[in-house]
Amino acid sequence: MKFVQITPGAGGMYCGNCFRDNALVAALRRQGHDTLMVPLYLPMTLDEESAYASTPTFFGGINVYLSQKIPGYRRAPAWLRAWFDSPKLLRWAAGKAAKTRAADVGELNLSMLRGEEGSQTRELEDLIAWLACQPRPEVVFLSNALLVGFARRLKQALNTRVVVFLQSEEAFLDSIPEPWRSESWNTLADRGREVDGWISPSRYFAERMQERLGFPKDRIRVVPNGIKLDGYSQLPPREAKAPGEPLTLGFFARQCPEKGLDLVVDAFLELRRDPAYRHLRLRVGGGCGPSDVPFVEEQKRKISAAGLGSDASFHPNVSREEKIAFYAACDVISVPGRQSEAFGLYQIEAMAAGTPLVQPNVITYPEILGDTGGGILYGENSPSALAGALRPLIANPARLRALGDAGRQSVFGRYTDEAMARDIHRAVLDLR
Repeated sequence: MKFVQITPGAGGMYCGNCFRDNALVAALRRQGHDTLMVPLYLPMTLDEESAYASTPTFFGGINVYLSQKIPGYRRAPAWLRAWFDSPKLLRWAAGKAAKTRAADVGELNLSMLRGEEGSQTRELEDLIAWLACQPRPEVVFLSNALLVGFARRLKQALNTRVVVFLQSEEAFLDSIPEPWRSESWNTLADRGREVDGWISPSRYFAERMQERLGFPKDRIRVVPNGIKLDGYSQLPPREAKAPGEPLTLGFFARQCPEKGLDLVVDAFLELRRDPAYRHLRLRVGGGCGPSDVPFVEEQKRKISAAGLGSDASFHPNVSREEKIAFYAACDVISVPGRQSEAFGLYQIEAMAAGTPLVQPNVITYPEILGDTGGGILYGENSPSALAGALRPLIANPARLRALGDAGRQSVFGRYTDEAMARDIHRAVLDLR
């Protein structure tokens, strides 16, 4: 089949959606599908080879912003708009975007949801004019529901179907202040009626968004995210540690309150106050943008104040190879997120390295850990509850190893990029 995948870039920040879409496009191509990846807004920061190659970036972030703030700019000459879309300027804008909060872009988000009725009409028509010169796709994939405003014009101009991926939009939309929040949800529900189908990476998020948007249940399919196993498959087998040997508690996600980094730090400090856990270490990795630095520094100060600075390490914005090594160096991972989440790639990445998870019994965690057997759940999402769940595991390294082995086996069987691409192709055929 002929597909087009449209994916927003996050500039200098690591973005799970970008990783997932890039892996999907590469896998679809390997399976014989002619698949074109089109980036939006800003360059993508990836830890694998880019699948979009020389495809131009549309909806350049600077032009999108100026079109929103200066109505007359929408008639600016093409040469000026092309200058603002230069790779050098977009890289500069990427650094600014890393400091942007959802609460600051409510009006812009609503405009994008309105598509051809919003302030970025010219950007939308430029994208469609370029796509019209390419072989006609049978399906256009939109990376997330915030792009649903594209659907009407894509279908009209290209005579194609539009399928939208669901990727944790709920938390973003709920963080926007009023009146933009309610208007965005209402516009998304209205425009969502025009798409041909939805694909969610989890049953939990499919049910959440179906409830909030009101689209028919028969228009949504569940296909778990998958990862490329290169690097993970080369990791050597891991043996259970002896009781009392140093153990490492890890956190790997964006280093921010929403992902619960402070909860992990506080659980670590609580455990280390007990001499029985003096062999526990802490390892923190994942994306850390300029807006995250003050929060991360606060966590480091808490650790240093407890006299444990030498027993904790921070590894921001690592490469793919460093990420895999990070997971393999941890004995257990916890990312106790505070917000609604569609999936969480870090869960299957950790398990692919043979590292089990300890997660709160909320959102997608019961679904993924229940399916894989690669970790345990605990109740209240608090430092004390996390520490309580970790205690028996730290005392029983063999149990940690058994959970890690079960998770790794499940990921290698069901959560690969090849399985994801195959099942998405089947979902598209089923949605006809």
